[in-house]
Amino acid sequence: MPSTDTAAERTLGIMLVSASAAFFALTGVLTKSIHADPLTITCWRGFVGSILITAYVLWRRRRADGRESLRLGWRGWLLAVEGALASIAFIAAFKFTYVANVAIIYATAPFITALLAFILVREPFRMQTLAAAAVSLCGVAIMVGSGFGTGHLLGDGLALLMTIGGALYMIMVRAFRDTPVVWAGAVSAFLLFLLGWFVTDPLAVSTGDAVLLATFGATFAMASILWTEGSRLIPAPESGLLGSAEVPFAILFAFLFLAEIPPAASMIGGAIVLCAVFAHAGRDWLVARRSAADG
Repeated sequence: MPSTDTAAERTLGIMLVSASAAFFALTGVLTKSIHADPLTITCWRGFVGSILITAYVLWRRRRADGRESLRLGWRGWLLAVEGALASIAFIAAFKFTYVANVAIIYATAPFITALLAFILVREPFRMQTLAAAAVSLCGVAIMVGSGFGTGHLLGDGLALLMTIGGALYMIMVRAFRDTPVVWAGAVSAFLLFLLGWFVTDPLAVSTGDAVLLATFGATFAMASILWTEGSRLIPAPESGLLGSAEVPFAILFAFLFLAEIPPAASMIGGAIVLCAVFAHAGRDWLVARRSAADG
């Protein structure tokens, strides 16, 4: 029988990770609501987000009596640069295709991560993952295929590029275990601000866009912080399953705030991908629960 403290921690972890999924799901709505170009958006999201995440990192470091290192080294800088490039592709994708397409393509990240980990570091590839990846690939093919001749193919391609970038990022996070990942995320966000400042004119935005950009940066930081804190309190399979809720949240928000209804091909392909993702994550969660019960 789990202790009251353990049950309370698990409940808190579930709430925090679920909230982080909802905050992450706002990315598409906010991007499409802002009239500025993708680089300007990433610039301001990076500026506001880096300030808030840095404050969080320093707060955690103070609680740990300064034991948490802020030294990035070449591994941390590699994480920061790769994360910044992936973020640019992510934001740009929303400008050229449906929110649902981007969210669903990104939902295949666990499978792409597993495939790249097998290719790059020879990490074992489970048959369960292979089957789910094959099913999800069929769903993505249906979605992307519908983009030919409609002007949405570029956005779908950028979403796929970002997903590959996110997969590489996760592999590096696992490989660079001693690297302060959250701090690298703050540096990555600030690099986006610097790039936007020198390449675009970030001050040439309307008052309405400025408010939305500040909100975007705050939601990005909140999502990152909530996920970091919540994932410390619950098992990784459960965190992954709850994180998958970002996809239906994103589609729901796009419908509520943008009145965006994706075409039938996107809905069919999305349903296939979501079935594969939730079945895969759900099975991992059940196995983890049985192991915990047996232990």
